Amino acid sequence: MDRHILVADDDARIRDVLRIALGQAGFEVDEVADGKEALRAAQRTQPDLIVLDIGMPEMDGLEVCRELRKTSQVPILFLTAQGDEIDRVVGLEMGADDYVSKPFSPREVIARIRAILKRSGVEAEEATVLQRGVLRIDPERHLCEVGDRPVTLTSREMELVIQLMKRPNHVVARPQLVDAIYGTNVHVSDRTMDSHLRNVRAKFAAVGCKDAIETVHGVGVRMGPCSAT
Repeated sequence: MDRHILVADDDARIRDVLRIALGQAGFEVDEVADGKEALRAAQRTQPDLIVLDIGMPEMDGLEVCRELRKTSQVPILFLTAQGDEIDRVVGLEMGADDYVSKPFSPREVIARIRAILKRSGVEAEEATVLQRGVLRIDPERHLCEVGDRPVTLTSREMELVIQLMKRPNHVVARPQLVDAIYGTNVHVSDRTMDSHLRNVRAKFAAVGCKDAIETVHGVGVRMGPCSAT
């Protein structure tokens, strides 16, 4: 079944480029021109992923993301103005999965979309359930639980935890963690990784697991004991 992509951007030229490129890549595409319509379309069509421009009229992309995250974990790829690191970091903290800066190559957008969808879907190599203390990860079903309480993670956050859980006693340097999550030859700032780690820690702490991820200063990060508090 074709994956359904919702494109939300107020620039008609960008919507046209993405509609054509995504269609040629085998995706089903809907497009809208403002934030309010993006929310309505997301609720109506239940897309597999949303390409969301940050700078839109009526309701900007950050506000759309904030509203969506109240009820949905649909993967979100932000389109941002070149150099707007603050917007990118804020978007990631809200739960976006990735971003592409304008001007962009349609091939890059398609590659990012496929990577996000792959992380969000079933991958045979990640089929084994991972457990440490009260934390349990089921990559195949994209499920995370602390004790008997579910924790909702974005696909990027899930991949981060999986990478650490594979070798729970091993300290992973941040550059290695970035490569494992984003792939090589992709520039990701320290602030972006800090945002992911902060989000994951906050979600685990909210359900009583405050020691899930430890920072080893000057080296990297590793899984903590994942104890209940």
